[in-house]
Amino acid sequence: MTTTEIKTNDRATAEATTVRPNPATTTPRLNFAKAAPKAFRAVIGLDAAAREGLDPALVELVQIRASHLNRCAYCLHMHTTDARRAGESEGRLHMVALWQEADHFFTDREQSALALTDAVTRIGDAGVPDEVYDRAAAHFTEEELAHLLALIFTINTWNRIALSTAKRAGTDER
Repeated sequence: MTTTEIKTNDRATAEATTVRPNPATTTPRLNFAKAAPKAFRAVIGLDAAAREGLDPALVELVQIRASHLNRCAYCLHMHTTDARRAGESEGRLHMVALWQEADHFFTDREQSALALTDAVTRIGDAGVPDEVYDRAAAHFTEEELAHLLALIFTINTWNRIALSTAKRAGTDER
């Protein structure tokens, strides 16, 4: 068995044995915005700053992908809804979860952003490989790349807030 196969099997085993709350019975735990308003506003500020200069469609694709990886139904619902409102096609939305197998749905630039999203979101698995970073750096200016990284950091933070406080998908409380 190769190292990659072992990692994949270990991840699959961990995911299969991880106890996850049933979203239908989990009640919201706390209102993070009210309980920690300064921290909440700081994340909003980072989110707004991260988006500057990035294509809004790309922003939604990145947020959708990270939300898939983090299994955050609340954020996934919110960002797919926002993407639809902005004119994103159903075909592309359905393919974000499998973007590597459906690469023809996405531009090279979008693919590089999605690959970077995967690496940063799963940073504990293998860090951010040079080839992933270099691919993104070839498609984005240094400033855009910094904003893209900040966007990925931000959606991962939002996912963790939503999951930790048991936000319910479909409520879109912003």
